[in-house]
Amino acid sequence: MAPGTMKSPMCLVENKNKQLLVNPEAIHILNNISQPVVVVATVGMYRTGKSYLMNCLAGQNQGFPLGCTVQSETKGIWMWCVPHPTKPSHTLILLDTEGLGDVEKGDPRNDDWIFALAVLLSSTFVYNSMSTINHQALEKLQYPSKNQSKSSPRSDGLEDAREFLKLDGHCITEDQYLENALKLVSGQDPQTLVSNRPRECIRQFFPRRKCFVFVWPVSDPQLLSKIESIPKSQMNPKFQEQLKNFCSYIFTHATGKRLGEGILVTGSRLGNLVQTYVDAINTGTVPCLENAVKTLAEHENSTAVQKAADHYSEQMAQRVRLPTDTLQELLDVHSACEKEAIAVFMEHSFKDDQWKFQKKLTVIVEERKGAFMEQNESASLSQCQAELDKLSASLRESITHGAFYVPGGHSLYLEAIKKVEQDYEQVPCKGVKASEVFQNFLKSQITVEESILQSDKALSDGQRAMAVELAKNEAAEKELELKRQQQKKQEQETETQMRSFSEIMTQLQKKMEMERENILRDKERVLDHKLKALRDLLLEGIEEKYEDLRREIKLRDEEIKAMKQSSIQKILDVARDILIEILPLLSDVGMKILSSYIAK
Repeated sequence: MAPGTMKSPMCLVENKNKQLLVNPEAIHILNNISQPVVVVATVGMYRTGKSYLMNCLAGQNQGFPLGCTVQSETKGIWMWCVPHPTKPSHTLILLDTEGLGDVEKGDPRNDDWIFALAVLLSSTFVYNSMSTINHQALEKLQYPSKNQSKSSPRSDGLEDAREFLKLDGHCITEDQYLENALKLVSGQDPQTLVSNRPRECIRQFFPRRKCFVFVWPVSDPQLLSKIESIPKSQMNPKFQEQLKNFCSYIFTHATGKRLGEGILVTGSRLGNLVQTYVDAINTGTVPCLENAVKTLAEHENSTAVQKAADHYSEQMAQRVRLPTDTLQELLDVHSACEKEAIAVFMEHSFKDDQWKFQKKLTVIVEERKGAFMEQNESASLSQCQAELDKLSASLRESITHGAFYVPGGHSLYLEAIKKVEQDYEQVPCKGVKASEVFQNFLKSQITVEESILQSDKALSDGQRAMAVELAKNEAAEKELELKRQQQKKQEQETETQMRSFSEIMTQLQKKMEMERENILRDKERVLDHKLKALRDLLLEGIEEKYEDLRREIKLRDEEIKAMKQSSIQKILDVARDILIEILPLLSDVGMKILSSYIAK
């Protein structure tokens, strides 16, 4: 079973004692869903069959509690996560809400809370009604808290669809029927403004609309409370056809949940949104999408930094065998792991507008790279010292027993030292500290060599002087070689930092271009909606709204043109300057990188 898939629904948000409570178990399930989610929420009056529709979307007869089976202590929003039947890369999340208009709830704000949460959390919002679409129904949709009258099935059943799917005596489609109900009335008098208000809200906030009309599923309304146990073969064939069309439309047209600027919502992100919105409601503030996105971004970006940093550490630990033969070997693995870590961060982060979290990741990776370098050096030091101790054991023993304090002893000593050096060079996998360890060994032998040299009676004073000079020259050459190696190390680190910086900028540019495309798509979609609304106003003859909407369309069109013409390079320049701030803190070569990129 895929992560997050549920065999049956559970309460997501409990409505208890005038307080909304988030179910931790439900949030845990959402946190395990890394896929994008299609969220379908249904809202409707008390006992109107909406739970049955949601069960059908889940492909089950039973699941969400129906009607009177919902006890007061379990009211709220119920959740059911199932594999999407037509989008394998998405999870379908069904949200069933308690019925609106139940006087037993006692608090008129309850309907507002549930309605608002359903709209904010869903990507497709289903409003279920058992009556014709009239002004009263539209007001219920706009102001659910105003409706506190208990609803029950009509004894004569819903009016035949053929009776109200007509306009001026002509048959119309379900969608035409809906749009006709949402037509604005011309005029500026108070009564007309009040009448138009719910229609304007619905047209503005639900630009894509679809109407489905259902006949009674069974002839006896009393059987509706047991509809989940009625075989489909005993249901009205017309209802079955309508139900099939409804489910097919939802599966085909319900899109993945997105926030502003095309931010895709996964199960874990949805869980954070639920908690954020409920916290806002419980503290008496209005749940705001902008604030929720900001809170979500903080949480998601912190998580993205941790995921990226953990990925870096795990991959470095797997790919690097300490000690490495050369520093470059370690730095090459670092570059590959850092590139992957940046990609992980870019994938899971969003709205890191000031690159705060990007900078944090850069510092963390640099610190962990430094830790690996220290471990590499430490491993090399330990291994080299252990090998050198073994190879020089006979030399130390000979010195202790005075084997070199004889005529010609200095020559014998040099041969012994040379033998140790040759054997040491043959040792594999010594690592980056090989030269330094041997140089320190030679330094430790200076006093011993001088003593042996002075006691060698086979040498003249001139030969001793030449031997001393030769030893000094060799020591100086080895010191110079160590300095050259240190310089090479700094150059390698500089090159690696420049490569890292370049990789950040490359991936950042790619991400920003993708985000800009998403924003443009959103803006163009809204613009298309506004243009359609403008055409509708012209057809409806509502001149009062025409100029306001035309000005809004012009502004949005200018925004889109400006965004298309804007250069991402300007934003990247700001990102570069912000990221460069931390480079001097990372190493002494940071200023070299700064100079290099300013020169570009």
